[in-house]
Amino acid sequence: MSKRILITGGAGFVGSNYIHYILQKYENWHVVNLDKLTYAGNLETLKDISEDPRYQFIKGDIADSDLVDKLMQTGFDLVINFAAETHVDRSILDPAPFMKTNIIGTYTLLEGVRRYGIKRFIHLSTPEVYGGASPTSGKFKENSPLLPNNPYSASKAAADHICRAFHRTYDVNVSYTRFANAFGPYQYPEKLMPLAITFALKSKPIPVYGDGQDRRNWIFVDDICRAIDLIIEEGKPGEAYNIPSEYEMTNLDLVTKVLDILDKPHDLIKFVPQRPAHDWQYPLDSTKIKKDLKWEMVHKFDDAVKSTIDWYVKNERWWQKLPVLDYSSYYKQLAGQ
Repeated sequence: MSKRILITGGAGFVGSNYIHYILQKYENWHVVNLDKLTYAGNLETLKDISEDPRYQFIKGDIADSDLVDKLMQTGFDLVINFAAETHVDRSILDPAPFMKTNIIGTYTLLEGVRRYGIKRFIHLSTPEVYGGASPTSGKFKENSPLLPNNPYSASKAAADHICRAFHRTYDVNVSYTRFANAFGPYQYPEKLMPLAITFALKSKPIPVYGDGQDRRNWIFVDDICRAIDLIIEEGKPGEAYNIPSEYEMTNLDLVTKVLDILDKPHDLIKFVPQRPAHDWQYPLDSTKIKKDLKWEMVHKFDDAVKSTIDWYVKNERWWQKLPVLDYSSYYKQLAGQ
């Protein structure tokens, strides 16, 4: 079946992977990609499909109501919102862009969807909205309280609430997802996995917060794309869906694994002060998505990590020129707060 879809933030990590995924899977889907092209957006991630007649790029801001209004008038079967400011460290230094993009931007899209009767809206959120779990608190379910602890997660929690409100008040057909720590090709090298890989390749010290015992659950980006696909087709309106991972490890173990695969010395690990309100873990309950949508992870963690590292080794030209947060300056700024 032919579909015309609007994807926001499609030049980013998960968005660009999803565009590749659907254009390979669906011959009759046509994609309009709206992206502001901030520091984390890169059209090189989509260079191979830039001439595909099923793909169109538009540069713009999801918080620009006039632009969104004009776009929505052209008609879409589906809108998927990948656009977001996502890096916690940057949100601590300057929360303003997070409030604008993640809250006002999500509202602006929802208002366009409501006004022009678009049939389906999918919003990508984060498990950080639940707040950090303790070692004994168990896994987060979709109906767990939202208790965000930093400006980034607070902005995403607000967006989740707006999605729910638009469904309950206006009957907008919206579903939203919260997925485990994603990794894979084209990820901007500021999140832990690509940061560890690219710093190790340059033999540069890799910053690890605290004692490195904070834990994360890791999921390959293709498994997220498959889950989104199922949510589009079978997800219930107004519902949140966790996209969990069974692969859990400490941040220190993750960095150590990367160093071992690259045959780099462990003394590249540099322990740095814990950032404010740092969450210990975000374990996600998998019952709902497995039972209702029959979703399962298919990518083995070790194989996916090795293939991701291989991608960064082969694509050094892509990531070498990207600006990365100056962590030494960042720690000085935190100390002055």
